[in-house]
Amino acid sequence: MAHIAITLTCTDETKDILVAVLSEKGFEGFEEQPGNVLVAYIPEEDFNEEETNELTAGFGMTYTRERIEQTNWNAVWESNFQPVLVDNFCGIRASFHPPFVPAPQHEILITPKMSFGTGHHATTYSVIKLMEGIDFVGKNVFDFGTGTGILAILAYKMGAAVIDAIDIDTWSVENTKENIVNNNALPVKVWQADSLKSIRSSYNVVLANINRNILLEYMEDMRRILVRDGILLLSGILKEDETAILEAARRNALVLETQLEKDNWLAMKLLAR
Repeated sequence: MAHIAITLTCTDETKDILVAVLSEKGFEGFEEQPGNVLVAYIPEEDFNEEETNELTAGFGMTYTRERIEQTNWNAVWESNFQPVLVDNFCGIRASFHPPFVPAPQHEILITPKMSFGTGHHATTYSVIKLMEGIDFVGKNVFDFGTGTGILAILAYKMGAAVIDAIDIDTWSVENTKENIVNNNALPVKVWQADSLKSIRSSYNVVLANINRNILLEYMEDMRRILVRDGILLLSGILKEDETAILEAARRNALVLETQLEKDNWLAMKLLAR
């Protein structure tokens, strides 16, 4: 499947807003480059030029456009993907990077493809920070919108007993399966699904690093699959969406315990009551 890559130059604040808005328009991968440059990727068949022109014009921006063949995707990511270290807790790197020295508590190998979630973005980084303070040993964990599988794999490395993960995109599921093998995290189960409606199991921890609209749409279902006193970790929330997310959480008997902010993005730890 070919993709369209659009490249924009914007401020840090505008970049965060663009990522959120473009995500809602079908853009699936984002790459931050030096000089306040944002590259956004969307499947070619989903690209709406008129809609994209109107959206970027609303920000007073123009963009350049490039068609990227599927066979070129790895080279695009490999040329830009850099290792990520979240304190001394979790290191994320590709197989072509040397191991971290000194070694962090947990190391995850990611094949850099088009799936969102390499640890670079503030949303993934902050969820990992919140995971550091949770005891996963023997717990049942569900990863909603797994992307590259980073969070599910980390839960396994932290001792979770059951790890289930879903994503709406076929390429994310395939990428996660590859990363599961590369990290010897075979107990992690992943499949393609576009909602939580069919999930009937109960979980101690639910991870959801997605976006505002999906979090609001499925807040009730996320609470439904959590056991009492279970933990819900949310991310993909812009600062201006804080009130809407917390109000939806309150309506579903979810209580905020901890919140992190990084680059105008929020990550929340909520408890099921």
